[in-house]
Amino acid sequence: MTQQPSTKQSQEPPQEPSQTPAQKNGLLRALNAFDTALGAIEKWIISASILGMALLMSLHVVSSLVFNAGIAGTYEVTEMLIVVITFVGVSYAARHARHISMSAIYEQLSGRWRKALLIVICIGSAALMFYFAYLSVGYVTTLHDRGRTSSALHIPLWMVYTALPIGFTLAGVQYVLTGVRNMISPDIYRNFREKEEFSDVPTDGV
Repeated sequence: MTQQPSTKQSQEPPQEPSQTPAQKNGLLRALNAFDTALGAIEKWIISASILGMALLMSLHVVSSLVFNAGIAGTYEVTEMLIVVITFVGVSYAARHARHISMSAIYEQLSGRWRKALLIVICIGSAALMFYFAYLSVGYVTTLHDRGRTSSALHIPLWMVYTALPIGFTLAGVQYVLTGVRNMISPDIYRNFREKEEFSDVPTDGV
C-alpha cells in the first residue's frame, strides 16, 4: 500500500514586507498633498505674472493711443516678469514632464532597466537643480550687497532675481518626487502623477 501524503502543511511565518501597503499609501498621500501645495504656488506665480504683464502692456498701448504717452517703466517691468515666468516655469515643466530631454538610450530600454535609469536621471537632475539654486542664491546676495536697481523705476534687482533660486529649488523638488514615486510604485511614472503610456515603452521585435 502506498503511503498517503500528510494533509498537514508546514506553516512558515510570513515574511514581513519592508514597507506595508498602508505605509505606502500614507507616504503617497503626504507627497500628494505636498505636490498639490507646490502646484498651487507655481500656478499662482505664473498666472499672476502673465496676467500682470498682459494688463500692463494693454494699458501702455491704450495710454499711448489716448494720451500720446505710455506708462513709464512698462518694458522694464515686463522684462522682470519674464524672468519670473521663465525660472518658475522650469519647475512647471518638470512637474508635467514637458522639459527638454535627451532620451536616446532611455527609449531603448524597458522594464526594470528603464525604471532604474529614470530614477538615476531624476536624482541627477534634482542634484543639478539644487546646485543651480545654491549658485543663484550667491548671485542674488551679490545683487543685494551691491544695491543694484533697475534704471527707470529703481526696483531692487535682487527681489526680481529671487525667482532663480525659487524656481530651481521647486524643479529639484519635482525631480525628487518623481524619483521617489518610481521607487515605491511598481509602475513607471514620467512625473509624480502621470504613468508612462504604453506607446512610450518600446516593444520587442518592433
